[in-house]
Amino acid sequence: MRGALERKVATVFGGSGFIGRYVVQRLAQQDYVVRVAVRDPAGARFLQTQGRVGQIVPLAAPVTDAAGVARAVEGAQVVVNLVGILFERRPGDFRRIQGEAPGAVARAAAAAGVESFVHLSAIGADAASPSLYAQTKAEGEEGVRAGFPAATILRPSVVFGPEDGFFNRFAGMAWLPVMPVVSGGTRFQPVYVGDVADAVGAALARPEARGKTYELGGPRVMTMREVLRFILEVTRRRRPMVDMPPGLMRFQAGLLQRLPTPPLTQDQLLLLERDNVVAPDMPGLAELGIAPTSVESVVPGYLKRFRPGGGRREVA
Repeated sequence: MRGALERKVATVFGGSGFIGRYVVQRLAQQDYVVRVAVRDPAGARFLQTQGRVGQIVPLAAPVTDAAGVARAVEGAQVVVNLVGILFERRPGDFRRIQGEAPGAVARAAAAAGVESFVHLSAIGADAASPSLYAQTKAEGEEGVRAGFPAATILRPSVVFGPEDGFFNRFAGMAWLPVMPVVSGGTRFQPVYVGDVADAVGAALARPEARGKTYELGGPRVMTMREVLRFILEVTRRRRPMVDMPPGLMRFQAGLLQRLPTPPLTQDQLLLLERDNVVAPDMPGLAELGIAPTSVESVVPGYLKRFRPGGGRREVA
């Protein structure tokens, strides 16, 4: 039995990633000792400055390593799985990392007597999707439900914040003579990374959240064309927006996905063909007590560096 004075322990798989660093910070502020379970502990040491000495502990525990996972969850009161990938470095990575590993982590957490488990999935998780990313997200959810029935599953839309790979990626294209538009009518509901981290904390703290699935979206639904137009306005770039032929994009994505870190893959093109918004019948941020943060209040602050002159103040 855990002693009354024993410190609370949280294990966060994928804690050094974009969303993970915010989750780790929130848990440290709630006085958890946070184990950051990652492939590369040295790469997670920057997180230690977010807590007191010894409060944030990077561990070598990839989600595909059963023994490492078991060690990482032993003695923890709460476990959060944030691990996900956008492309495969090796064939089968989607299935191993997103399809199979979440269930294995959930089973290990249940066996260790963990009290609360939160799994981060994604809007669009669907076993019938043509996208392997979406298929394996659905498989991961199924495995979590089987392994830890009281788990809370969070499905965010596109997540934005200073380190994001969405607004930053397209802002980096604003120097081109034209702004290419792919699937311009597809709708997104961008959600702030801080709100997602707060949702994780709320899901862990609220007994009524156990066993439920929440979809997380911001206050504004934007089409891809509106996203790109917003980026051009914020970066003060005048560029014509040109719709790209689907066949050409599939050909280019087929070439680009061979790169070590591809900017675009054919699987991602499949994702872009489907709306990425909160379903009207799904609980979300409001049910977790969180007021969503707008794109307009955050994104311009970190996209200023893409303006001509790097966002320096102009002298009259």
